[in-house]
Amino acid sequence: MSDIRLGVDIGGTGIKGAPVDVTRGQLTAERARIDTPSMSTPDNVLDIVKRIVSRHEWHGPVGVTFPGVVLHGVVQTAANMDKEWQGFDADAFFTDALGMSVTVMNDADAAGVAEMRYGAGVGHRGVVVMVTLGTGIGSALFMDGVLVPNTEFGHMEVNGKDAERQASGRAREREKLSWREYSKRIEEYLRRLDALLWPELIIVGGGVSKESAKWLGYLKVRAPIAIAVHQNLAGIIGAAALAGTTR
Repeated sequence: MSDIRLGVDIGGTGIKGAPVDVTRGQLTAERARIDTPSMSTPDNVLDIVKRIVSRHEWHGPVGVTFPGVVLHGVVQTAANMDKEWQGFDADAFFTDALGMSVTVMNDADAAGVAEMRYGAGVGHRGVVVMVTLGTGIGSALFMDGVLVPNTEFGHMEVNGKDAERQASGRAREREKLSWREYSKRIEEYLRRLDALLWPELIIVGGGVSKESAKWLGYLKVRAPIAIAVHQNLAGIIGAAALAGTTR
């Protein structure tokens, strides 16, 4: 029997959502995507989430990702979103506004769960790290398949600078880097991550993963690197998989 839940992935540039069969990790309808409002306050983001819920005529459990640290449904950081989110009880806000059970979690954690359950991480034990390269850099850490939530490896220091400022997809666009130039930034970041954690696998997802043919071949990193199977859909799938759980 199928278990269908709605996953909504809130990002710095877009908000995406779709119902997901969480027994198989597959979308059951076409993804809806709407640009994130320039004023990304909770009320403005809620309007977009409502539109996605309405478009899918949804009335069941919902999992929602957020690009920041989320503890028990309360947002702690919002580097790429409106500062009004900091200290904001997103679980209660969305649950009350939508009138259905909503679970809010870190976006990279959700993407990592999707890849560990249904994608590139299936069957891998030991330390596995997922990084998402997009508007920012998200990370998810797993030990023997168990999530260690809310890691912020995107903000670790690389050569005296915040890694996100150097190696995110936004950084590539901002500095107009060629893919080969950008691959050096990714390599430097992943080597630093590898030296700190010695993972058995690094999974790369986020928007940049869709262009992996343009940069992956240039990388020289000790740990094996896999591209996320679900790429930019991983957040939606992981959010649905974690809907109804305690975060």
